[in-house]
Amino acid sequence: MPVLRARRPGRLAAAAAALAAVLLSLSASPAAARGTDPVLDQDFPDPDVVLVDGVYHAYATNGDGRNIRHATSTDLEHWSVAAADALPAVGGWARPERSLVWAPEVFDNGDGFTMHYVARDRASDRQCVGVALSDTPDGPFRPVGDAPLVCPAAQGGAIDPASYTEDGRRYLLWKNDGNCCGQDTWLYLQPLSWDGTRTTGDPVPLIRQDRAWEGNVIEAPTLVRRGGHYVLFYSADFYGDDRYKTSYAVADSLTGPYTKAAAPLLTTDSFSGAVRGPGGQDVVTGPDGRDRIVFHGWDADRSHRALYVADLGWANGYPVVDGSKVLYQAEHALVHDAVVRDAAGASGGRAVGYIDHPDSHVEFSVFTPTAGPHTLTVRFGNGSLAEDGSPAAASHRLTVNGTAAGEVRYPHTGWDAWRQVAVPVELREGWNTIRLGKGERYAELDAVELA
Repeated sequence: MPVLRARRPGRLAAAAAALAAVLLSLSASPAAARGTDPVLDQDFPDPDVVLVDGVYHAYATNGDGRNIRHATSTDLEHWSVAAADALPAVGGWARPERSLVWAPEVFDNGDGFTMHYVARDRASDRQCVGVALSDTPDGPFRPVGDAPLVCPAAQGGAIDPASYTEDGRRYLLWKNDGNCCGQDTWLYLQPLSWDGTRTTGDPVPLIRQDRAWEGNVIEAPTLVRRGGHYVLFYSADFYGDDRYKTSYAVADSLTGPYTKAAAPLLTTDSFSGAVRGPGGQDVVTGPDGRDRIVFHGWDADRSHRALYVADLGWANGYPVVDGSKVLYQAEHALVHDAVVRDAAGASGGRAVGYIDHPDSHVEFSVFTPTAGPHTLTVRFGNGSLAEDGSPAAASHRLTVNGTAAGEVRYPHTGWDAWRQVAVPVELREGWNTIRLGKGERYAELDAVELA
């Protein structure tokens, strides 16, 4: 970019058609809000949560001398961990090796409670899904059946069961454990009996790993219906470090086709490292009737995977998680009396420049699940020079929901040298309007992130 730039006539860049694209590319990235501090700071991976008579019951993968761990809460914030093993023994078809008991799922079957769990099948030597029953959510759950419920040995076995109900029918979601043996990993949907003790139809494949950022695996399905469509959450990449992440896909019908989000929803970077490897998620309704997403994440020294809970909102039916940054590209915003241009190094390959006139501005529609203080991070480039030719700072005027909110100041970077600066903003729940307008000297906008 030249240092002295010609004034150009204003033009309006339409944003309505781009809104869906912005939401589908909800790129998670960081902040200190709910969801960034563990609610149970001990090992509690692959959490599943069910609400029974005002008490939340959470179940987790093996540890602490138990096959399945169990904890309770009345508010999703304060938890008591039970001393007893929720599943004292696995089915006779499984090897009694505690370290191989994973990823429980529990639901009310009308006459009691059903647990689906993962254990090592003796016959095939694969991880497979079994069933156990209990009269109460506290357990103990007792195995039923002489064989696994789901065990596609030729596909590597089955793990990560999750239940979904609709129109009086129950379904099981599961993942074939293909990454155990060099195969693709698919998420499947399969009809079940109401008590979950037997399958009643063939599995339907929904999605598989096909994005570079998913590594060689997707797993941990969670299915909900919101905003008129189905939202299939899943975890991806290697569970054992910061690469683990959570994303989602959407569909208009239960069996798909499902369209994946352009970028993951929750990542280590999206939480600025406050949560490492967020995954194994579940969705539950909080005491206030609003959605929460429950997930695990590694602590700083990777000694355990703690339990986290964050507010979950829906922007036109697409998920937004409090505390995890959402990326909004400037070229998809409402651009007035400025120019969208191709820009080397910009996050989407384009940026907005020539924000040079008194009425020039870029206006973003942003969404947050919770009202209150948030962090706005602006990715900018500033090649301004002072009158004596020396590098100079620049600024944009900041307006939030029609009210002046100060300015965002930018140090000199040079043109097409993109940097970030963060400022606090006070937002209302749901949709908000953030405008960045002409301030001191000249700066260009690549994107903003909100957490």
